[in-house]
Amino acid sequence: MDKQFRVAIFASGNGTNAEAIMKHFQHHASVNITLVLSNNKEAKVLERAAKFNVPTVVFNKTEFKDSSLILSILHKQSITHIVLAGFMWLVPSYLVAAYPNKIINIHPALLPAFGGKGMFGMHVHEAVKASGQSVSGITIHLVNEHYDEGKFLLHKSCDVLSSDSSQDIANKVHALEYEWYPKQIEEWITLLSD
Repeated sequence: MDKQFRVAIFASGNGTNAEAIMKHFQHHASVNITLVLSNNKEAKVLERAAKFNVPTVVFNKTEFKDSSLILSILHKQSITHIVLAGFMWLVPSYLVAAYPNKIINIHPALLPAFGGKGMFGMHVHEAVKASGQSVSGITIHLVNEHYDEGKFLLHKSCDVLSSDSSQDIANKVHALEYEWYPKQIEEWITLLSD
């Protein structure tokens, strides 16, 4: 039998990327989206997970810092890989150590530019617009103990016109996210995993 991979998605907000991922893997032969975890009990991602019959767990900052609690949840579900999809908190070192090269993230800009603490969502697109860049895009990368510093797996770019608003840039970047993140996750899990 082919190896089976069980994936947990960590998300904090709306969950559009998480939904694209759940849809992509809905009938996949070897990759199962097993769990969605969120640090926000009001997050729309929880509703999106329910549409795909994916169980959810909500935790607070104290619980997230408790390695025994989070690792217990992940181990009970036999999680093999972790996907960050709009997750706003820095991943603690215990989680990086427990899942070496098994945590992936997407950033809405071409790292290393426009990365780091506080650079998320519209903050990124506003910074790209303010800087006069003619290009933006996405970076899919592995996760380490620092914001946006893990090994890059994929960059995809889009043109930024001088007439584009921050929202126009966001829309172009979202289109890249929905197209490329699920594909890159699949390649990372099925081709790059040991």
